[in-house]
Parts: sequence; structure tokens; C-alpha cells
Amino acid sequence: MPFSTLTCPFVDPALFKLGPLTSSWYGLMYCLGAILWLIVIRHELNRRKGPIPVQALPELLFFGLMGGIIGARLGYGIFYNLSFFIQKPWEILFLWHGGMSAHGWLIGMSVGGLLFIRKHGVPMRELSDAVYLGLPLGLAAVKIGNFINCEGFGRVTNIPWGMIFPAGGPQPRHPSQLYEAVFEGLLLFVVLWNLRKRPLKPGDLSSFFLIGYGCLRFLIEFTTRPERLWDGALGWLNAGQVLSLFVIGVGVVGYALPRLGRQVPPQVI
Repeated sequence: MPFSTLTCPFVDPALFKLGPLTSSWYGLMYCLGAILWLIVIRHELNRRKGPIPVQALPELLFFGLMGGIIGARLGYGIFYNLSFFIQKPWEILFLWHGGMSAHGWLIGMSVGGLLFIRKHGVPMRELSDAVYLGLPLGLAAVKIGNFINCEGFGRVTNIPWGMIFPAGGPQPRHPSQLYEAVFEGLLLFVVLWNLRKRPLKPGDLSSFFLIGYGCLRFLIEFTTRPERLWDGALGWLNAGQVLSLFVIGVGVVGYALPRLGRQVPPQVI
């Protein structure tokens, strides 16, 4: 059977139903992503002997998840659907209606992490290195959840592995969710995992994550459905590419500052 005849879904998006309650594969993949992140960061904190005790990980996870969810929803409203949410601002609270932004998730998660850092007075750059090391695996799990849900697919294509998604019409499309899971998730994790024992400055690993994620996402965006940022106000680049350039810029600045003789505060108090 040619790949182009494959049609999503390949499994029922609902994992099981118990009366009025439904458990989804998407929710399971979110939980799996959080567990994988916890395993990686716990291993890294034990290896580094800090900068926080592993007993504080549940609180750090809570700050990160809450910040990420809020940021993802606000990011979707601001970056992708601003006019709609201006007309119906209460819709921002309706998470079950769908619409989350990965870039908004990164921003919100970072804000949540900064709140945790401010509360406990821990070294920001050292902690961010451990935190960002586990993020690609969490990202891969979530993107696989998007694939099972048949959402987040890409442009129409004639490549052999194009797939038909019910919400995308009868033509085969790029399975962009799988590209992100493989490249922004698994590949990026392998690279960071192999870099973590190199003689790096504090903050380098998290900068490499931001640069790597931004570059890979920028390229994958060529296969996704074009969504303009604020109705194309920033030119031919789509929203994901504009935001990815911002992420790359933050990573480059984070890597360059300690090498320019600037004093980077070791702690946020």
C-alpha cells in the first residue's frame, strides 16, 4: 500500500471511556512527557550535585507546567488568532476548544521557572541547563500526541510518506508533527545529551537548546500550513518562523554574554 494512502487516525484518540469520563492518548502523552522530563532532570541534578535538591522537583514541575499551559494558550491567542480573542476574550479560558502555541509554552515555562528561582534563590543558568536538557523528550511525546489526534499537520504534498488527515481534506499532507517529534525532540535530545559532559560554561546547554530548537523549528515550518503573524505584518515569514528567530536570538545572546566580559548574575534573588 503506498504511503500516500495512509489515513489518520491509526488508533482511536480516546484511550478509554468510563461513563462520562474520557481518557485520551493526547493526555497520556502529556503525562509521559512530564515523566521523561523528571527522569532526565533528576539524573542530571544528581550528576551535577545541584543546584537544587531532587525533593524540589515536584514544585519545579508545577511551576513549569502551570506557566507552560498559560503561556501556550496566551501565545496561541496573541500570535495566531489575535482578532478572534479580541472579540471573544473569554475564549482564552476554554482550553478544551483547542489552540496551544509551542513558543508560548516555552515563554510561559520560562516565566514559571523564574518564579521558582526567585522563590528559592537558586543559580539560574545552572538550573536552566538541567531543565532544558529534558525538554526535547517532553516535546517529542506531545508531538506524538498531536499526531494521534490528527492535528497540527502540514501542507499538501506529493512525497511518498504524505498522509491524509480528516481535517485537512482529501489530499495527502506532511506529517509535520512527526518531523517535530523526531528532529526537535529525539535528535535534539541526543545532541544535548552528548554535549552535557563537555567543558561548558553555565547556561551554555540551555543556549544550545534554544538555538537548536529555533533552527530546527524554522526549517520544519516550511512544511507546515502557513499561518501569518498578525495577518502577515512581519512579511513573508510565517508565525512559527518569526517566533523561532526570536528563540534563536535569545539563545545566541545567552551564549555570547559570558564570553563578552559581561558579568552575568549567578543568582536571581
